[in-house]
Amino acid sequence: MGIHLLDAMAREGFEEVIAIHDGRSGLRAFLGIHDTSRGAAFGGIRRWSYFSEREALRDCLRLSRAMTYKCALADLPAGGAKLVVFERPDLDTDAAYEHLGKIIERMAGRYYAGPDVGTGDRELAALARHTSYVTDPGPAGPGELAESTAAGVFAGIEVALMHLDGAADWPRRTLVVQGLGEVGARVARRLVERGARVLAAEVDPQRAEHVASQLQLELIDPATEYDPECDVFVPCALGGILHDLTLTRLRCRIVAGGANNVLARALHGDRLHERGILYVPDFVINAGALIRGATFHLHQRREPVAEIERRVGASAARVLKMAVEEDLPPARVAVREAERRLDTAHVGDGAVNEDTL
Repeated sequence: MGIHLLDAMAREGFEEVIAIHDGRSGLRAFLGIHDTSRGAAFGGIRRWSYFSEREALRDCLRLSRAMTYKCALADLPAGGAKLVVFERPDLDTDAAYEHLGKIIERMAGRYYAGPDVGTGDRELAALARHTSYVTDPGPAGPGELAESTAAGVFAGIEVALMHLDGAADWPRRTLVVQGLGEVGARVARRLVERGARVLAAEVDPQRAEHVASQLQLELIDPATEYDPECDVFVPCALGGILHDLTLTRLRCRIVAGGANNVLARALHGDRLHERGILYVPDFVINAGALIRGATFHLHQRREPVAEIERRVGASAARVLKMAVEEDLPPARVAVREAERRLDTAHVGDGAVNEDTL
């Protein structure tokens, strides 16, 4: 694995990948630091039941690279990282996160940790007992992270509708929201408040019923979530969901959501483009929590959610405009623009970025 890992790091411009083990807590994890040429690396901690080390490492690399692009396109003086933790039956979660907190503290600000799948308020609190380089879930932290991400996703959807039709015209729209977690539920709420018809799929039946009853959503079976005819498909669950099989089922005009790494591979963005489906890159529109957290840590202020919505919407509009002008898939345009900004930061240090697509 070592030789292949080093090849992958060289090919994709990684600075550092750390394997972490703690026998007392049962912790096994990977930390990937992709690029710090623009500033400290930011990235959440994902705790998941990975099938293998290879799968976990691949997820770590993809997610941390996407965080670098997200920072660059959001004009943040920061880079990308991701920490992935193996979910295991014998894992002492509190002890594991406390151990990670000590490791992060020793990095002295090179890496700032935040929430992700499997890492919520309790886990963040365990980290915060040993490091200040973490998103504090309490009143002393940045706050409103999920709302910030939802605001950006909503802005991206609105920009995409304006791009295609010249108007959002919410009462005439039908959207399918995949996943009613902290972000998905907030996106759905914003859509309902504007009069749109919202279909929602959620694998947790209790959460699905709770959120649907609050917002008056139309629940659909998760097994059929790709099939309804709609204006926008809004993925807000896990990544890698658009691949050869699911792409053929989509009956939407736009894909725009809060999940990370929605495309299984870059070529699937090309296939959406070939089918005439407008894809708003996830690392453009789900940057809200990153903007809120990074601004808080780096500048000691809380960026207003309304301003985050404006910033993300403007970034999405720029990417879509360039994509139309050049008749290219928006995902490729976004990656190219992020790489251009990174190349500018690398001037003078001899670093060279390669095309990762």
